[in-house]
Amino acid sequence: MLARLLLAVAGGLALTASFEPIAVAYLVPIGVALFALATRGLTFWRSGLVGLVFGVAFYFTHIDWMRTSIGPDAWFALSSVEALFYGLVGLAVPLVRRLPAWPLWLAATWCAVEALRTGWPFSGMPWGRLSFAVIDTPVAPTVAYVGLTGLSFLLALVGFLLAAGVETLLPGSDQGVRRPRLVPLGCAVALVALLVVPAVAPYETEESGSAVVAAVQGDVPGPGNDILYDHRQVTRNHVDATIRLASEGVRPDFVLWPENSTAVDPFTDGDVNAGIREAVAAIGVPVVVGGLVDDGDEHVLNQGIVWDPETGPGDRYTKHHPVAYGEYIPYRRYWDPNFGALNRISRDMKSGTRTTPLQVAGIPVADSICFDVAYDDVLRDQVRDGAELLTVQTSNASFIFTDQIEQQFAITRLRAVESGRWLVVAATNGITGVVAPDGTVVASADPRTTAVVVERVGLSTELTPAMRLAAWPLRVITGLALVGVLLGAIAYRRGQDQTRSTRATDAPEPETTPTPSEAGVG
Repeated sequence: MLARLLLAVAGGLALTASFEPIAVAYLVPIGVALFALATRGLTFWRSGLVGLVFGVAFYFTHIDWMRTSIGPDAWFALSSVEALFYGLVGLAVPLVRRLPAWPLWLAATWCAVEALRTGWPFSGMPWGRLSFAVIDTPVAPTVAYVGLTGLSFLLALVGFLLAAGVETLLPGSDQGVRRPRLVPLGCAVALVALLVVPAVAPYETEESGSAVVAAVQGDVPGPGNDILYDHRQVTRNHVDATIRLASEGVRPDFVLWPENSTAVDPFTDGDVNAGIREAVAAIGVPVVVGGLVDDGDEHVLNQGIVWDPETGPGDRYTKHHPVAYGEYIPYRRYWDPNFGALNRISRDMKSGTRTTPLQVAGIPVADSICFDVAYDDVLRDQVRDGAELLTVQTSNASFIFTDQIEQQFAITRLRAVESGRWLVVAATNGITGVVAPDGTVVASADPRTTAVVVERVGLSTELTPAMRLAAWPLRVITGLALVGVLLGAIAYRRGQDQTRSTRATDAPEPETTPTPSEAGVG
């Protein structure tokens, strides 16, 4: 069992290394294959334990940035919860392994559980999805065809096929003809070949126009990792950078400010309101402001607000996926913690529900705020409703000295590929940039600087196959997983019954001892 646990740890660490900052994406199928090998042939609960150990090795290291940025208590709690989901996959292994073509069923189960933990509990945690690791590989263009969920499934399938191929070579495997032994490895090679085809023939959406967009990175004063250290200066930095842009004679179609460019309500705070109006009047085009807007005494909204030089504030996008214990306290009425970083969450952030794009200077724009970009529904629904350009407003100041910003930017670039749209990111102090539909970073600003990135971007109304498929890949994969677990459970139960029956049949009949009435006399 110790060897199994060590193999699970190796698999979890290999998967961590596939993401930033190491970013060796080719380790994704290796990590998945090691998971399958570590859980091979184990009983139900032992397989779950090995899966849990895999999850601990992976998630505690993958989001280590939370330990140093938010706090070790939050890091430990979130990592522990997420590790449990890999234990759940481990519990499913003895079931689906009893089915023909088990790599297919196990890949579906992995992907379904991956989707489950993305949205639950509370707002979930999408970090660590297999597809998030592939941005700088030949596999990345496949995202435009199958979406990030579909690609996670295919990557998991490659890993499990590799494991199946390796298992045929292990001592004690079936000694049949050689050809069946090569089938799993042959399927893995064929699937990899299929995944890289889009790199040769990428899906390219036709552009219907163009626009010039300016993304402002105002920077964060003081230590750089605390947006509230001097939040008024943060706002002033964005105002001044926009005014300087105007003084240089640059007139983009619109200007994008980041999340938390105002940390107080821009409608009720006089100084902040005046600063925004000053910047908008100077540049003479709409500015998409990132602001925290009051919603009563107990709630707040994290919004992207289109501020027009003539009509003032108008269209708004509200963040869809606030972070539990980071931006709101679940079940606060029953438990209101007041320790550590939780002391700062005095009001709960409400979730937005908007699925239509913002109208910015006549351009339908799909907006998202910070962690929103890691969830499938936010940008996808707006693109399907006519968005021609993507924007991401993010703060990330809390994570500026960690690898989180690179991990999030990788996800952001994949969203551009998936949707076939140009994407503009504005961050308070990193990473601000412009991404082309193929994931290429066209321009970016150095972190922890005040900078403005101005680029001409393309607009498009065409939908990629991934956008047309929408949520259907997840529905089909989840259906496969449920069917696989159900059929596997039936097969597992039958196997258990057959084993018990065999043991009962093979057991020797007990010797009989005569009773006193049967015993001979004399």
